[in-house]
Amino acid sequence: MEGPTPEPAYVDVDKGLTLACFVFLCLFLIVMIIRCAKVIMDPYSAIPTSTWEEQHLDD
Repeated sequence: MEGPTPEPAYVDVDKGLTLACFVFLCLFLIVMIIRCAKVIMDPYSAIPTSTWEEQHLDD
């Protein structure tokens, strides 16, 4: 009598897609946290200097 045959290995596509989306979401969140932290630390560096010069010339 032979032992039970092992089931073939399969990849769960839904689980893989969910995991990939979750990893992408986490990476996006980390990038946004870092970007927002930089703006909070130095808010005036995010504003281009040309905006200030144009505003000054219009007055």
